[in-house]
Amino acid sequence: MTALLLMQTITEFLTEASQILEASDIADPRREASSLLLAAIEKDKTFLFAHPEYELTAAEQKLFRSFVLRRASREPFHYIVGHKEFYGLDFEVTPEVLIPRPETEMLVRQSIKILREIENPIFCEIGAGSGCISVSILCSIEKASATGLEISEKAIAIANRNSIKHNVSERLTLKQSDIFSALTGEKFDLIVSNPPYVPASDVPELQPEVRDFEPHLALTGGGEGLSIIERIIIEAPRFLKREGFLLIEIGLGQAETVSGLFDMKIWRAVDIVPDFQTIPRMVRARIN
Repeated sequence: MTALLLMQTITEFLTEASQILEASDIADPRREASSLLLAAIEKDKTFLFAHPEYELTAAEQKLFRSFVLRRASREPFHYIVGHKEFYGLDFEVTPEVLIPRPETEMLVRQSIKILREIENPIFCEIGAGSGCISVSILCSIEKASATGLEISEKAIAIANRNSIKHNVSERLTLKQSDIFSALTGEKFDLIVSNPPYVPASDVPELQPEVRDFEPHLALTGGGEGLSIIERIIIEAPRFLKREGFLLIEIGLGQAETVSGLFDMKIWRAVDIVPDFQTIPRMVRARIN
C-alpha cells in the first residue's frame, strides 16, 4: 500500500487501488476504486474522465489510502463514504443502521399508492433505521405525517438527521421503542416495516460486508427469522384504523409461513407481492 502513496496522477492511483481491491475479492474493483477516489477528492465522474493527469494533494492521498484499505477489509462502500441513494434521495448511513436496499423501495411505492387515496394520512414505521422509508414517503406525500419506532437510540439520531436534511422532521415523530411498546393507543392508516428477517443460521453465510459490518440487531429475527415479523402481525391490529394496511418486507422462502401467521377473522386480505426479481418480497395485508 505504500506504493499507492507514491503515485501521482488519477490514472496511476486507480490502477494501483484496483489491484489492491481485486486481491481482496471485491467485485468490479476498478469501478469501486473510481467511486472511492471521487469521494476522496470530492469531484464528480466528469472530472475523473476530463482530468486523468490530476495530481492528488497529500491530504487527498491520505484519505483515498484509508478508503481503499477499509474497502479491502470488506467494509461496505456506503459506510466508507457515509451516504446511500434510496428512492431518488440521499441518506446518511453509518454502521448503526442498515444500508438501504433497492428492493425495499417497493415498500415505499406501495405505501405511497395506499396513502395517496387518504386525506391527511398518518402512518407508522416499525424499525425506522436510517429513516429512508418514512422520509421517502413523506417527501412524496406532503399532507402525510408519521411515527417512526426504532429500538436503537443511535439509529434514531441518524433518522432524525435525515428527516431534517429532507425537510420532513416536523411531520415525523421518532420514538425509541421495542416494536409497538412506545405507543399509547395511536391509530394509523398504514403500518410499514422492513424488520429483521434473516434466519440466525444464515448469518455466518452472508457476505462479509453484511455479516461483519451491518448491525445484527437489524438483520436477524433469530431462529427462522420470523420472531419480529410474528410480533408485528399479532400486535398491529391494535394500532390500525378500520380497513388500515400492514406492509412488511420478508425474506426468501418465508412467504407461505408468514401468510399463515395472519388470523383471517381479523384480516380481510393478505397478499404476497414479488420484487423486481420475482422473489416474494412483501406481505400486504388489510384489516377488517
